[in-house]
Amino acid sequence: MRVLSIQSHVAYGHVGNSAAVFPLQRLGHEVWPVLTVNFSNHTGYGAWRGPLIPADDVREVVTGIGERGAFETCDAVLSGYQGSPEIADVIVDAVAQVKAANPAATYTCDPVMGNATSGCFVNPAIPPKYRSTVIPVADVLTPNQFELGFITDNDALSGASALADILAAAEEVRALGPATVLVTSVIREGAPEDVIEMLAVTGDGAWLVTTPRLPMKANGSGDITAALFTAHLKDTGSAADALARTASSVFAVLKETLDSGERELRLVAAQGAIAAPACEFEVEQVR
Repeated sequence: MRVLSIQSHVAYGHVGNSAAVFPLQRLGHEVWPVLTVNFSNHTGYGAWRGPLIPADDVREVVTGIGERGAFETCDAVLSGYQGSPEIADVIVDAVAQVKAANPAATYTCDPVMGNATSGCFVNPAIPPKYRSTVIPVADVLTPNQFELGFITDNDALSGASALADILAAAEEVRALGPATVLVTSVIREGAPEDVIEMLAVTGDGAWLVTTPRLPMKANGSGDITAALFTAHLKDTGSAADALARTASSVFAVLKETLDSGERELRLVAAQGAIAAPACEFEVEQVR
């Protein structure tokens, strides 16, 4: 598979393309990373250096890739942290160009906006652009539960929610355009407090996977999740199988990171579990 990945980059640590590119390559895929920011480190540290990449410069990079004739062989577009609201238009144009050259290509949007702990941490102009411009052209959307609530204007999803309400919100988002919605960081009423879940919803059904909740905050975990789910969904054609493989690899990366005592994701150390996921967590069909 060949992936055009438009998202942030950090030199130190693993978020955005710095989290997505290596796992995709470890699975044997070619990746063309296009940067929306070039920061020293992720913003979770509270201080960082480096520039937001102007939208016109991002567009120029995408245009240059297209001029090489690459879009005819592009299988998927992946986007994450945008940096500025103007990047949305660049992404939508890139998706249109890729799909014009290869109608079988898919677009995965990770709508990076925030989380239940930090709230919305992006430019306030970005979330409306997701809903109006980006989400309607996406085939796969990978919000966390907080972002799902933000997109559907449902504040109740910022905390523990009934599975039926999460499913209803996912269907509301599917009605906007995406055929598949992967909800990460699911906090479900009735679930044990020591677990965390992911929910994949398609027109054919919905599947839930449960993994132990580790005592850590891991910046970049959503970025690697979106990348791996995209790859496994393209590879297997099954949302349930993609969910099982993704959950296994992401848990292994997080466990390796926790055991190391380091803050940044231990992608290299856990690369074996990325290349060959154990699929040790049962996937339950819930609809």
